[in-house]
Amino acid sequence: MTTYVTAALDKARADGATPPELAGLRRRLEQLADPTAGQLPGESLEPLGDLPRLADLPEPDPARAREVLDRVAVIKVNGGLGTSMGLSGPKSLLEVKPGHTFLDIVARQVLATRQENAARLPLLLMNSATTREPSLRSLRRHPDLAEQAAALPLDFLQGREPKLRASDRFPIQWPARPELEWCPPGHGDVYTALAATGTLATLLDAGIHWCFVSNADNLGASIDPRIATWIADEQVPFVMEAVRGTAADRKGGHLALHRGRTVLRETAQVPAGDPSFTDVSRWRFYNSNNLWIDLRALRDLLATQPAGPDLPLIVNHKNVDPTDSSSPAVLQLETAMGAAIGAIPGARAIEVPRTRFAPVKTTDDLLVVRSDAYDLARDGRLLPTFDGSGPVVTLDRDHYRHLSDLARHFPHGVPSLRECESLEVSGPVTFGADIVIEGTVRLTGPKTVPDGERLT
Repeated sequence: MTTYVTAALDKARADGATPPELAGLRRRLEQLADPTAGQLPGESLEPLGDLPRLADLPEPDPARAREVLDRVAVIKVNGGLGTSMGLSGPKSLLEVKPGHTFLDIVARQVLATRQENAARLPLLLMNSATTREPSLRSLRRHPDLAEQAAALPLDFLQGREPKLRASDRFPIQWPARPELEWCPPGHGDVYTALAATGTLATLLDAGIHWCFVSNADNLGASIDPRIATWIADEQVPFVMEAVRGTAADRKGGHLALHRGRTVLRETAQVPAGDPSFTDVSRWRFYNSNNLWIDLRALRDLLATQPAGPDLPLIVNHKNVDPTDSSSPAVLQLETAMGAAIGAIPGARAIEVPRTRFAPVKTTDDLLVVRSDAYDLARDGRLLPTFDGSGPVVTLDRDHYRHLSDLARHFPHGVPSLRECESLEVSGPVTFGADIVIEGTVRLTGPKTVPDGERLT
């Protein structure tokens, strides 16, 4: 009798899935059979002690930094379409500052670091089939990347796997739009995707020993020579950059100790009724998703574990057509790349400042980075202009979820937020020109804020 495991593997195999991809899918399907797999109740965890801090690492000798950075690749996870903000194309092509998209700023950061250190420092995107062409076309705006393309790829493709019917877990059939039968397996796929595409072997053959992986929408994630040389000198196989938790991180993944090992706990790993997840005073350190990986260690691990690091399963409940809530319910099986901190022996975390963690997941985040709370430097660094932890913006989801909503409610540009602690907006509020927000401000619409208003 055909099981849903066999059916899903057969469909993926017929689609051309490679052995590492099939091994990863098999592991996730087996994890799905155990509803408690990967769960981490709060009572089983202990808080993490102090971490080594980036601020305490010494400035490396320039020659040593150049030697190490010449063997580092920058990988940006770039599979997202920004559908949560009403976009249909790559989120990384969204304009962040006037005339500059995420990818423009990433390219500027990498090229500036190359020049400063006389290092190769190749840039690679982990694309999905949908983001690949428009993203590579965008990178052509930076001709200095063409030299790399002659020797090393500018991207590699993440895998895809069947969506499963929620009713029986068999692969969904959707003849109206067959492409919707498939989904990416989360950014934890980076480990098997590097192997499956041959990119891991290509990088190692070129003498690239480490990679720095981060999300394309986190413009704080630039190369820091101090971390690179620390990893090389200490021979650490995997490092996660962690930030001190704030109220804004209550939905993010936090670090903890589980049976003596550092682990990452995501919301999907919290048992129902467990209130411990949001305690940012107990769980002090949160995952920035800035990761450093020794590619030689990854190659050795994949030789014995073709599915890659043993990452906990994340089950996402969706509709087969994400734009149609009446379409059949499906399960999408995913993993998180940061969870490898609990699966790779010798993995470590390092505390970094929040300037290295400025992701844009919602229009709330986009409003902040577009504002004067951040300046774009010539070398591509996104520099905070505020003191403290920075502004926290909370916009009503009913009125500000999409990019078009921002354009409608902020027709004259983004208010000044550099002196803002928090801004909460409920209901339809239209902002005039030259608005300044200071301290803690709550607004309820419908209303219009006149030009030049200073809100405190």
